[in-house]
Amino acid sequence: MSAIQSRKVAAPLVKLIIFAAVTLAVTGVLASTLGSLALGGGTTYRARFTDVTGVLPGDDIRIAGVKVGQVTKVGLVNNSVAQLTFKMQQPVPLPTTVHATVRYRNLIGQRYVELTEGPGNGARLRENGLIPLSQTTPALNLTVLFNGFQPLFTALNPKDVNSLAYEIIQVLQGESGTVSGLVQHSASLISTLADQDTVINKVISNLNTVLSTLDSRQDELSDTISQLQQFVSGLAADRTAIGQAITNIDGLTSATGSLLKDARPSLSADVSGLGSLATILNDNTDVINSTLTNLPGEYQALTRTASYGSWFNFYMCDFDGRVALPGLRAVNPVTFNSTAASCKSGGSK
Repeated sequence: MSAIQSRKVAAPLVKLIIFAAVTLAVTGVLASTLGSLALGGGTTYRARFTDVTGVLPGDDIRIAGVKVGQVTKVGLVNNSVAQLTFKMQQPVPLPTTVHATVRYRNLIGQRYVELTEGPGNGARLRENGLIPLSQTTPALNLTVLFNGFQPLFTALNPKDVNSLAYEIIQVLQGESGTVSGLVQHSASLISTLADQDTVINKVISNLNTVLSTLDSRQDELSDTISQLQQFVSGLAADRTAIGQAITNIDGLTSATGSLLKDARPSLSADVSGLGSLATILNDNTDVINSTLTNLPGEYQALTRTASYGSWFNFYMCDFDGRVALPGLRAVNPVTFNSTAASCKSGGSK
């Protein structure tokens, strides 16, 4: 390969190597600055707080809003004091008068630790040095804070609540804004509530109507409450009898269950018999209908027969005494035909 060709190949290669090196360096700086990636080294310090709820390993350590380190460990000392261990990645020496404050990073509960310099003689805090309780401040108690604004929050929409809450945190932590601005924001929200005066007045009017109705019927309401009290008192006085009744009901239920268990085979047979009877009745529907149709006439004839008293009158109008003997022809020793008027008139036979 000639010298000219070697130079043509080497020039792009050198440019590529330089570009890759610069890209890797910039990426490393960004990862170290914006993320929680540690490049090694650094100085370790400790700080004790009365409360570090929500602070986790990896949370930021900031000075004037710039990340200079991260929390490496959260522990408990003497079963009553919380201790944070953090490492400073930036070469920033800390004075012995440094003050550590736990602040809210956002409304979802993430925290960070802010370091500020206090008045002093300028002495430096040694490595693994301790920031005492007197120089630390725990996070703002949002529960107590927001409870004071609860009446206002209940009448606002979620977007306004989040905006006002975040502004309150920033102001009270000294991050941005002023108390005057916060008051102005609260005043604008209260003005929004004032625009709903008609609705509020209507609610109050309806409430007055309800209370007036209750007041006009206070006697009935009082009687109802008294009767309810008497009823409850009666139940309380009879609680022993009620308890015994419940126990007896339990015994009755058990006995009934046993009875049904014993009677179940017989009941099963009876139900089967009823099924057979229903089938027979259904098959003889025509006969049953005919019998029921003719039954009134038969009852009338029977009533005429028994009309003379508690007996039946019969008239013998015809008699045939024909008898069939085995091995012989039939004989008829007696034949009788009556000529009585009752037989001619078609009377009962």
